Amino acid sequence: MSVKQNNKEKSRVIVVGAGIGGLTAAALLARRGYEVLVFDQAIVPGGCASTFKRRGFTFDVGATQVAGLEPGGIHHQIFSELKIDLPSATPCDPACAVFLPGETEPINVWRDPQKWQQERQKQFPGSEPFWQLLAKLFAASWKFQGREPVLPPRNLWDLWQLVSAVRLDTLITVPFTLMTVGDALRLYGLAEDKRLKTFLDMQLKLYSQVDADSTALLYAATALAVSQSPQGLFHLQGSMQVLSDRLVEALEKYGGKLLMRHTVESIQVEAGKAVAVTVRNQKTGEVWTEKADEVVANVTAQNLVKLTATETKTVSHNLYQQRIDKLPEASGAFVIYLGVKREAIPVNCPPHLQFLYDYDGVIGENNSLFVSVSKPDDGRAPAGCATIIASSFTDVNMWWKGTKEDYENLKQQYTQEAIDLLGKYFNLTPETIIHQEAATPRTFAHYTGREKGIVGGIGQRVSTFGPFGIATRTPIKHLWLAGDSTHPGEGTAGVSYSALTIVRQIINC
Repeated sequence: MSVKQNNKEKSRVIVVGAGIGGLTAAALLARRGYEVLVFDQAIVPGGCASTFKRRGFTFDVGATQVAGLEPGGIHHQIFSELKIDLPSATPCDPACAVFLPGETEPINVWRDPQKWQQERQKQFPGSEPFWQLLAKLFAASWKFQGREPVLPPRNLWDLWQLVSAVRLDTLITVPFTLMTVGDALRLYGLAEDKRLKTFLDMQLKLYSQVDADSTALLYAATALAVSQSPQGLFHLQGSMQVLSDRLVEALEKYGGKLLMRHTVESIQVEAGKAVAVTVRNQKTGEVWTEKADEVVANVTAQNLVKLTATETKTVSHNLYQQRIDKLPEASGAFVIYLGVKREAIPVNCPPHLQFLYDYDGVIGENNSLFVSVSKPDDGRAPAGCATIIASSFTDVNMWWKGTKEDYENLKQQYTQEAIDLLGKYFNLTPETIIHQEAATPRTFAHYTGREKGIVGGIGQRVSTFGPFGIATRTPIKHLWLAGDSTHPGEGTAGVSYSALTIVRQIINC
């Protein structure tokens, strides 16, 4: 990772939001001599990758696994640059065990490439040409991404970084830029393979927010391959919180400052430039203005539009808002958190599982569950116990309708349905369940500040991925957008890459 030192005189940077993207940008900028101040409305840092504790159990709020810890991976690069230790972690193998409707044996997504090839050939006969295409696209895309292109470019410097990253082997991806996974399945005569299509829909919904027919093929090539060695998905020792805690440690080591329970209510714009933020101290109610040379917003694109709402806007700002307003509705999540006795967990249970219960239902609304299970001695549960975190995609709007009683009834209905479905695999009884609680989009909105409680970014469709995506560079000068709304998308690795891009842009602007 080559990012030059700051040659400017102590430029002042305000970071809005202490999620992984915001903390990464803040720590890297502090490392380079910028005066950095981070505000976040929550009690603990980490955003959707934070944790909470109940009765001796530690629950990951949203994200439960990490990519990019391997040598050369994005977190490995950033932590090396910050001179802080990587958190202890073990590779997830399999990365996920996927159960299709009516099947008792899972499709195991193995970390070893040969084992995964054997698995998919057994599970989906005749599909290997499709997987080989993905492998070729991934190899080219991974090398390209490793050369740190800026996507999408918004000025000449961005464009030069993009062009400089292109090599002859990159050109193999060009004909597939406008294709979806569904297009590739049709190309290979696999569109009617129900099991394969369902498996891809389930996996891609986790990573791209949309199904195979909508997910950009180039995005899917990386998302479906990153769990294999030499890359991989990792289970952190302790909890996901350790990732943000290490970044806070680095931020403060280099002179930066983090203020929790401080809400940024607006970003002030003058003559098309971000110049300050308006902040409210949640404890005292005090409101004041903090001036800044640069503002990094680690928020959703929808939140950014609200934070920059002013009476006078430039044409480009108006066009930007119109684009955000026209984005397809993002997903929310219903999550149930269970603290259980270890006897509730089947022997040799993988750390991550995915269940679809009915081919005719949608992936979400409790017809499918993504489940994370703690390991013995991983710091998430007392001795002889374990945590189970199960999430399902849901329509955010339904959780904001009706009375408080309507909401509580809906929440109870979803909770019971989820427990009943989980009980088909886990031994869940009143005796084995020690603690349970649930989170809805309203919960996520309250604790993370994300508009309507949406999760996971904007969806990696062709129209919103790569050169067509939402840029880190916004139409407002000196205002930058970090997080899962921008290229390359969701996950701690994705948002860290967006943060690194912003650091490079600020230093070179």
